Amino acid sequence: MSEPVLDLRGVTKIADERPILRDLDWQVHAGERWVVLGRNGCGKTTLLRIASLYLHPSSGTVTVLGETLGRCDVRRLRERIGFSSASFADMLRPALEAAEIVMTAKHAALEPWWHTYDEADRAQAFELLDRVGIAHLGSRQFGTLSSGERQRVLLARTLMNDPGVVLLDEPTAALDLAGREELVAALDALARDPLTPPVVMVTHHVEEIPASFTHALLLRDGESLAQGPIGDVLTAGTLASCFGLPLELERRGGRWLAWAKSS
Repeated sequence: MSEPVLDLRGVTKIADERPILRDLDWQVHAGERWVVLGRNGCGKTTLLRIASLYLHPSSGTVTVLGETLGRCDVRRLRERIGFSSASFADMLRPALEAAEIVMTAKHAALEPWWHTYDEADRAQAFELLDRVGIAHLGSRQFGTLSSGERQRVLLARTLMNDPGVVLLDEPTAALDLAGREELVAALDALARDPLTPPVVMVTHHVEEIPASFTHALLLRDGESLAQGPIGDVLTAGTLASCFGLPLELERRGGRWLAWAKSS
């Protein structure tokens, strides 16, 4: 097996004297598409902030794309990581065009006037918007787009620098059914593309897992409850243990469904 693109060993994070993550070991390899599941407060977002090098662990080692946190230039390394979160949209100026939002990822910027861009950069931005199905919205102002369209713009943005790994923190949060399904379809298409780098997506709901995702990590109270190939990890028993209630679980057409057991 190739060297992992993400390699976390014994990662612990303490905040306000409370453990958020505890002695976590986790590896992500080329070609893998991971979903991270768990209850609110279990450490999912903290895990992605550490993996994206915006947060240091209290102990343990974090190696991303062959470089170890604490022994590398994180500003340079972050340019090789595609990272987005549901809250990131709020940081962007609504008057920017969708293509400008994508382009600014070249320099990890929020405004296009901070750096110089050329026609090749703009053409690449439109190509990436096309990969997620919204090239026709490239010249539209970001603030005029629906929530689902904005999340697809941010998904395209994560790919601007040909990253070695893509990290998505709750990209479907606050989307309606149509927006959710359009984004899941875009993620599924990217997951099936062999040119797409490894992807990690945090979510609360198994219904939001794209059919082509290959692996799952279940977190409970900051610890790894189960991890590995998705068909092995996602069972009614492990999911019930993860969320703390009896559950039924079913897979239809590659998508997952879960509901509470009736008494």
